[in-house]
Amino acid sequence: MVFHPPVQIISKVGDAGKGKCALPIWNMLLRGFMAGAYIAMGASLATVCVTGVGALLGAGFAKFILGAVFPVGLIIIVMTGAELFTGDAMFAPMAAFKHKVSWAAVMNLWIWVYIGNLIGSVLFAYLMSVGPLTSFSPTGAGTATAFGVTAVSIAAGKTNYIGAVALWSAFCKAICCNWLVNLAILLGICADDAIGKIVGIWFPIMAFVSTGFEHCVANMYFIPAGILTQPYLTADQAAGLGAKLASLSWVTMWTNNLVVVTIGNIVGGMIFVGALYWISFKKEIQALE
Repeated sequence: MVFHPPVQIISKVGDAGKGKCALPIWNMLLRGFMAGAYIAMGASLATVCVTGVGALLGAGFAKFILGAVFPVGLIIIVMTGAELFTGDAMFAPMAAFKHKVSWAAVMNLWIWVYIGNLIGSVLFAYLMSVGPLTSFSPTGAGTATAFGVTAVSIAAGKTNYIGAVALWSAFCKAICCNWLVNLAILLGICADDAIGKIVGIWFPIMAFVSTGFEHCVANMYFIPAGILTQPYLTADQAAGLGAKLASLSWVTMWTNNLVVVTIGNIVGGMIFVGALYWISFKKEIQALE
C-alpha cells in the first residue's frame, strides 16, 4: 500500500478544496444531494442493525454495532466524489489558508452543499419511513416496525438537548465528531488503493458513532426519519418511548440540534483539523508550491 506523507496529504486537501469551491452551484447541490443520501444509507443501516442488540448484549456492544456499520456512507462519498458539508468544513478553509480561494467562496460552497445534503437526507428518510420502518396492512394502515421504533427513539434523543447546558453538550459532541470525520478523510487520502482508503476511513468513523458524537448531516436523516415514522407508532409503542417524544418536531430538529451541531462541526473540521494541520505544516507546504 502506498502511503503519502502528512505534508503531501495536507497540500492535497487545499488543492481539492480549491476545486470544490470552483464547482457551479447546480453541481454543488447535486453532489451534496448524493452525499446526504449516502450518509442516510449508512445511518439507516445502523438503525436496523442496532435494533434489539442492547437488550441482548448490552449498551456498549450496541454502540459498537451502530458504529461498525455506519461508515459505509462516508466510504461511498470519498470513493465516488460526492460533497459532504462536514468534510468541506476542512477542505474549503484549507484552500483559503493557502490563499487559493476567498472566504466568500468557502461560504458559497458550504451553503449549497449543506442544502444538497439536507435534501438527500430527508428524501432518504421518507423512503425509509414508508419502507423498512413501517409495515402497511392491505387497507393501507401503517404500524411502525421494531426498526421504526428504534428510529423514533434515536430522533427523540437527538432533539432532547433542552437548555443551555444540554446544547453546550451537543456543541462539544459536534466538535469531537467532525474532528474524527476529517481525520478519517485524511486517512482516506493517505492511501492510493481502495482497501487502504476503506480501512483508513472506517476506524475514525466507527469511533465517532460508537462514542455518541453528533454529526449534522447524519442528523438530517436520523431526526426526519423519526418524525416521519412517529405517526405510525401504536399507543403501546409511544408509551414505551415515554415523555421524550414531546421534544420531537421539525422546529426542535433545528433549535435543539442542527443549529448548534452544525456550528460545532464547523469548529471541529476547520479549527481542530484544518487550522491545526495548516499551522503545523505551513512551511513544508509552502516549500512544495
